[in-house]
Amino acid sequence: MKKYSIEAIRNVALVGHGGTGKSSLAEAMLYSTGAISRLGRVDDGTSASDFDPDEVGRKMSINASVLPCEWKDSKINFVDTPGYPDFVGDVIGSMRAVEAALILVDGSGQVEVGTETGWDLATEAGITKMFFVNKLEKENTDFYRALEALRSKFGTSVAPLQLPIGSEDKFVGVVDLLTHKAYKWENGKVAPTDIPGDMESQISQMREALIESVAEMDDALMEKYFEEGTLPDEDIAKGLEIGLKSGKVVPVLCGSAMKMVGIDTLLDFIVSSVPSPASIPPAEGKNPAGGDEKRGANDPFCALVFKTMADPYVGKLTYFRVFSGSLKSDSHIFNAGKDREERIGQVYFLQGKNQEATTEVGAGDIGAVAKLQETTTGDTLCDKSKPIVLNPIAFPDPVYSLSVKAKTKADEDKLGPALQKLSEEDPSFRTFRDAETAQTIMGGQGDTHLDIVVERLKRKFGVEVETETPKIAYRETITGTAEAQGRHKKQTGGRGQFGDCWVRLEAQPRGEGYEFVDAIVGGAIPRQWIPSVDKGIKEAMSTGIQAGATVVDIKATVYDGSFHTVDSSDMAFQLAGRLAFRAAAEKANPVILEPVMEVEVIVPEEFMGDVIGDLNSKRGRVAGMEPIGGGRQRIKAQVPQSEMLRYSIDLRSIARGRGRFSAKFSHYEEAPHSVAQQIIAEAEKAKKEE
Repeated sequence: MKKYSIEAIRNVALVGHGGTGKSSLAEAMLYSTGAISRLGRVDDGTSASDFDPDEVGRKMSINASVLPCEWKDSKINFVDTPGYPDFVGDVIGSMRAVEAALILVDGSGQVEVGTETGWDLATEAGITKMFFVNKLEKENTDFYRALEALRSKFGTSVAPLQLPIGSEDKFVGVVDLLTHKAYKWENGKVAPTDIPGDMESQISQMREALIESVAEMDDALMEKYFEEGTLPDEDIAKGLEIGLKSGKVVPVLCGSAMKMVGIDTLLDFIVSSVPSPASIPPAEGKNPAGGDEKRGANDPFCALVFKTMADPYVGKLTYFRVFSGSLKSDSHIFNAGKDREERIGQVYFLQGKNQEATTEVGAGDIGAVAKLQETTTGDTLCDKSKPIVLNPIAFPDPVYSLSVKAKTKADEDKLGPALQKLSEEDPSFRTFRDAETAQTIMGGQGDTHLDIVVERLKRKFGVEVETETPKIAYRETITGTAEAQGRHKKQTGGRGQFGDCWVRLEAQPRGEGYEFVDAIVGGAIPRQWIPSVDKGIKEAMSTGIQAGATVVDIKATVYDGSFHTVDSSDMAFQLAGRLAFRAAAEKANPVILEPVMEVEVIVPEEFMGDVIGDLNSKRGRVAGMEPIGGGRQRIKAQVPQSEMLRYSIDLRSIARGRGRFSAKFSHYEEAPHSVAQQIIAEAEKAKKEE
């Protein structure tokens, strides 16, 4: 592939709901431009973008794929992104590598959750948005119904640039409202055709509305429109370009990836109207001193890593977007965020799973490099003489977790490094060791996300694992005051063991922790054995009172006891302290404390009642609600952690995929009696099974 100037490059993400044909459209565009010689199919596992074994097996996109093609002296880097919500991390990363998002919808007339997600993420990224109504060859599709649904959901900025000729199995072409020309496709080949007579009136009305919309983008255009009553094609294109950059015009194009209809006109529009990297503001970030920095195309090199993959042939493959300068093969660069130098070997242009070697990747372009040692997704690569850390990619926190353990000892040795490599590939997947429950926890965006992780552990790293619901880190405490004696006496011939202490336990305010008080007078227990009693109490607190959970917020006072001049020892008084604690704790009204999460849920208004009802059923306390625009509500609540373990699945069902939530630890509070009894019973069962 030849080298292109930054002005001749276009970077476009294909986004939208699963099943709208993103990968099929990418395949059609690659075939039409000659980037591939054979038209693959997603269902057959032969498409250029869905090459990972998990994608082939499930017939769905899981990873973002970079798919460049050349069209009319321009290079277009398409980034095909997953449509399933569990893999939104790849969509978010891809948005930082492009200037435009092509949001696919099918002609059914429904705005699905993936459509809304694509719109929201593109809006947050500040990039150009456009729609493509696909699959118009299917039964029960209607372009105008789909257009009305888009305008109803996203506003009057949504404007058609093309209209279909025919419908369903008779869909054969499109009319371009910008040029007032019609095109027909036969066997994937495009040719000019006459505008059907029954469409003339409708086309004239929609073209006039489009001209009015683009005239509003510029004062000079508006004045010219008032004077002449219309605008020439070049002025319409100018106004459209302004509207695209500002987001005031969101164009709608149409076609069929399956029948190869509308592909050429879509490519023409992308080349002629989508902003190039040269037209966007400089990339923003921070220098090592924390000051603001910017990088334009002609500044020293900097690039953002937006994806990392483990390639079976070349090792770790790092995808990057160059914002300034260029990256050359066989060079050295600086990872500013990690303060490390990296050696660059061969750099590549990507075509799905294939890599094409190149001497350099210039500003505005997307490339890849293999075997970087320190660099992971979200890192900035730059010139060491002028370091910068570009603004980070905001990947979502996990919303669904499982504990994972290796099936065999051999698997156990490989599990940790394998999980670490997968988390480097996918920052929306995270893993950690929970010291309290002694479990390895992996968290992701949903059950399907973690299913894929388990499959990759086996396929890529040869690690077989078992998963289960994570344990909850409960606490125990007391609510009353009690005293008890701890007496340890053992005589086995020769020197024996003797320790005797009286301990008073009192409840502390929540969060105050453990306090030990030495109230011994008169030498009832020698000074050297007092710390032993303290140590014994702490050991007993670590194993719980009723359910084996750590005991907190207790004041322990040792106030009396006795000793033996020969048989008393450190260990004897530790055991006495443990006995005294257990005896007193059982009389001091022990209770179970459960962790409570601070939860924030964002859902469309129509689902608010169902979501609140579900939170109430989970013993949640709703603290407030507030509208946040776009017909959505933010609900804040406090919910026990044990009730939130499957909430991502529950919320997806209740809100039909249109809800999202975040949860963070808030505090511990006393569990209701019925819940506490269940926790105790489960702890006793687990102890018997050990």
